[in-house]
Amino acid sequence: MFHFSNNLEVKTLNHIKQVWKRINFFQSAEMTEHYLKNTYKNLPNAHTKNYDNCYPFMYYLEQGEIFYKQANDSPLSIKPMLLFYGLVHLIKACLLTVDPFYPNSTSVLAHGVSARKRKKRDYLFFDDEIKIQRNGICTYFSEKMFHVKHLEGEKFKMGELLSLVAELDDVFSFVKGESTMVPFDDGIDAWIIPKEVAQSYFIDEKRLKELLNNKYPGNIDWKKNHSNTLLINKREMYHPPFRYHFDKQQLCLPNKFHQHDTLPDMLIHYLLLYNLSMISRYETEWWFEQLKTTPNSDMIFIQSFLDVTERKGPYLIYQFLMERMK
Repeated sequence: MFHFSNNLEVKTLNHIKQVWKRINFFQSAEMTEHYLKNTYKNLPNAHTKNYDNCYPFMYYLEQGEIFYKQANDSPLSIKPMLLFYGLVHLIKACLLTVDPFYPNSTSVLAHGVSARKRKKRDYLFFDDEIKIQRNGICTYFSEKMFHVKHLEGEKFKMGELLSLVAELDDVFSFVKGESTMVPFDDGIDAWIIPKEVAQSYFIDEKRLKELLNNKYPGNIDWKKNHSNTLLINKREMYHPPFRYHFDKQQLCLPNKFHQHDTLPDMLIHYLLLYNLSMISRYETEWWFEQLKTTPNSDMIFIQSFLDVTERKGPYLIYQFLMERMK
């Protein structure tokens, strides 16, 4: 399995501890009431809901953390289930910041995703597919939290989703012989976009700017340095199609066009964890065969992703909660 250098590993572990420490700032009723009151200020008929939702919000976060901590201490065979339900509880806390009346119906409580029936022979997780259902928390949080609509009926392949996880770039390079991300250079106040990005897309710099402006949900603060290289402001919090490498704390872009390149990271992690949790629960024979014999590269990607999502899931939640304060 892949390992960080000692310095990067220590840096990452410290980063994880800081994320949980800051999430735990919300384990104060006074702090949480004030936070929810601020997030509800532009929502209709929500002037007293900060009091009603204070403890549910705190409990969702606490229960989510318990699942993550348990996953850290548990064998790989049950880790996907614990991480999935940990993420679900954290997402429910986030939903309370955008919908003070959540859950207002049972239709938003289901998973909202279905996995296809697996073939016992020649099945590869990398080629497996899941389908988004009309109702459930999947479509609900995608729309409410990220304004991603029209997901019903969409199908996603696991390999495509894995390729959008920035932290798996090294795994793809090692196993598949091809990188999936182009990292940005780290400037003092800006991210420096290397010329390899436009080259990998087979377009010029002008077209690259147009492409990213069209795909990005906000306004990109473009700049240029003395060598006429494109820069973007580092102080901004960037969203897809940009990807943030949690371990290296570095911004990057996929190295080629991707039909799902605007999917939020949180949704990608949710979909992958959903499928892995279903496999570990209901496809026991295949799952343990992978765990014990690793007949192909599936397990390299699965274990690497589980390592990544255990670290990055809470960070994505914290990032979202902080953005709601603006």
